[in-house]
Amino acid sequence: MIQQIIRPLKATPLSLYLIYLAVYIPWGFGMDAFGTWAEIAKFNHWWQVFTCYGLYMIPISILLKGKSFLEQYAYGLIAMGLLEFGGYYFETSYAYPNNIVEEFFGTRNFALGMALFFALYFPLGNLVVGKLHQLLVRKAIND
Repeated sequence: MIQQIIRPLKATPLSLYLIYLAVYIPWGFGMDAFGTWAEIAKFNHWWQVFTCYGLYMIPISILLKGKSFLEQYAYGLIAMGLLEFGGYYFETSYAYPNNIVEEFFGTRNFALGMALFFALYFPLGNLVVGKLHQLLVRKAIND
């Protein structure tokens, strides 16, 4: 079973990893900055963007690549549910009191609302990265 997980990660070309990094890391810093600005939620440490987006979300995105939008979202929901739960349980993430998500969905539904939103990263991220990879690889071949 571990081999089935590792095989697609090893088979992924370096160029695709680099595009994932170029998309996900700035996206993570942007979302953390927005969450702080809007007083919704934030990471307690800046380096968490690298661990969450780079070391957690990119491998999961690669494993989900090629699945349907709904499958990526469903599996992404499990992955983000675990990440959100862990972030608030271990207090590595901070949810601002009375934030807009809590106001809309209720305090008890905050982490669920965040997981439902961030699960979209997997199908949308794979779509964006796939398009960029096609564009850049095609350009490199034509040059």
